Formats: sequence, C-alpha cells, structure tokens
Amino acid sequence: MIKIAIGSTNPTKTRAVENVLRALFHELEIIEFSVPSGISVQPIGDEETRRGAYNRAQNALQVTDAEWAFGLEGGIIQTEFGVMTNAWCVVVARDGRVGVGGSANMLLPEIVARRVLQDGLELGEAMDEYANTQDVKRGQGAIGILTRGLLNRQSAYEYIVKLALARMMW
Repeated sequence: MIKIAIGSTNPTKTRAVENVLRALFHELEIIEFSVPSGISVQPIGDEETRRGAYNRAQNALQVTDAEWAFGLEGGIIQTEFGVMTNAWCVVVARDGRVGVGGSANMLLPEIVARRVLQDGLELGEAMDEYANTQDVKRGQGAIGILTRGLLNRQSAYEYIVKLALARMMW
C-alpha cells in the first residue's frame, strides 16, 4: 500500500489526486491536510503559483509519514492577450524526487481580471460575483463556468496531477 498526503482539504483538489492515483494503485491511503502555501492569497504569475504548490507539498510531507505528498495551487498570469488562469501541481517524494505539472491557460473576462488585480478579490470570489454563484473554487471553478461545462476545475487538476506524476515514473 502507498501512503499519500495532499496539502489541501479542497474537495476539487483532493478528488483530482485521488482519481488519478486510484487508476494507478490498488491499495492507497490518502491523508488530506490544510497546510500553508507561504504565498499570497491570490498568487499572480507562474513562479509564485508553482512555489505555493511546492510549499503545500513539502508542508504535507513534513506532517506525515507519507511516501508522496501533493500540492496544488491555482493563480493567474498576465499576458499580452490579457489575464489568464494558471495552476500547478507539485509532488514530492520522501526520497527527494520532485515532480511538477502545469495547466493549460485560459483567458479571463476583463471584468473578472479587473476585480482581481485592481480590487483585490480572489479569482474564486470574482467568478462567484461574475456568474452569480457561490464557492466556485470548491466546485467547477472558473474553467467550468467559462467553458460552460466542457471542462471543470477537477478535470484540469487531474491533467496536471498526471503531468507531475511523470517524474515519479522514471
């Protein structure tokens, strides 16, 4: 049996890790922890977002005897086309290996980007306001709303979990 720690209790993130790992391992124990990311509440840029994911993974590994620990972090990036979503997954192994996977990016509506960058809202709060929803970050996410359900936050996270796991396979 393999023991896994996840540096989050957000069900969208934890289900993404669990769904991917259950396809790989028959016997699996998953422990979820609310751990600090060590970054701003709304990370901006790939570097800060990736560092938050790494910090979550490291912090989860330190508080358990798990073999692997996962950290997932969502943020935004500013590009020449506008503000886009980003997300990173980092998996750290007890033996020191580190795997990293990043997401496909998606443009945000200008009104949402403005609420985040100028008014200081978290992306989830700005999306809740934009779509008249509640707690979107623990559900379909911005990606689910903006693609009208073609994708959702969990499926995007499953993708980056798989990319991060590649390092554990070689």
